[in-house]
Amino acid sequence: MSIWKRITDAIAALAEGAPLSAVFERLTTPPERTVAFTIAVIALGAKMAKADGRVTRDEISAFRRVFHIPKEEEASAARVYNMARTEVAGFDIYARQMARMFRDRPKVLADLLEGLVFIAAADGEYHPGEKDFLAVVADIFGIDEVEFRAIRARHLPGESDPWAVLGLTPGTGSKAVRKRYHELVRDLHPDRMIARGVPEEARRLAEQRLATVTNAYGEIKQELKV
Repeated sequence: MSIWKRITDAIAALAEGAPLSAVFERLTTPPERTVAFTIAVIALGAKMAKADGRVTRDEISAFRRVFHIPKEEEASAARVYNMARTEVAGFDIYARQMARMFRDRPKVLADLLEGLVFIAAADGEYHPGEKDFLAVVADIFGIDEVEFRAIRARHLPGESDPWAVLGLTPGTGSKAVRKRYHELVRDLHPDRMIARGVPEEARRLAEQRLATVTNAYGEIKQELKV
């Protein structure tokens, strides 16, 4: 069963008129957590899109670069997006629900935050409203500034820095750089990401950020002449 069919079933199980955020109350076991992750990216992304006062075509299409959405499932994805966009509940409610759900898997929260940063960068502008939005989400998720900076550096042109991408201080020795790179390759590999509860449909995000880390490592090697 596709993730989109599972989302549709989860929503259908709610009482008529119940808020989308209520879906999370039912998604507590590991298989259903992938559904919660997908809903959270779409819902938080929809609410973040309003942070800069407008919802652009680029921001909406960014979901397609994070998730594989088959044509026949577009209606299901759009329904989640529209429900989240019009729901009264604030974005912090979703963020706190996700923080509680994945408190034993903090790396999944980092995966979710990265998806949101990717969407924020999709229109080529990092609006102050989006910056504030993501800072609050990072704080709720318990993600420190070093990791948050690394996530931003992987996707925001204005913050692009190979050292930040790897979460290292400029001038770190080549041995430590190589060790850190291999740690990130293992941690950011699509299969590892899926194993910790991120849906298969989000593999594109994992592949994209792994490529960014590899490029950053190549830049640092040239700088260190190793």
